Amino acid sequence: MSYDNTNSGALFKNKRRTKDTHPNMQGSINVDGVEYWVSAWTREVKGGPRQGEKMISMALTKKDDQPASTGNQGGGMPEPVDDFDDDIPI
Repeated sequence: MSYDNTNSGALFKNKRRTKDTHPNMQGSINVDGVEYWVSAWTREVKGGPRQGEKMISMALTKKDDQPASTGNQGGGMPEPVDDFDDDIPI
């Protein structure tokens, strides 16, 4: 029996991050059988009732639209890491 990764994905720490505008995390996700690259940034909410809280914002790019070799802005699966000591809100 093969593994079905439909509607699931993974994010990894972006070890190639050199600017604040680069994603903190990158990975991929499968949504209804379509593969996407995922870029994610840790940010602070600027207004409203959740002002000051930390959040994770994400962007998806269809894998067909952007090849894996595009660098830090969402392409390519980074190498897995075990040092997840970042303070990520739940």
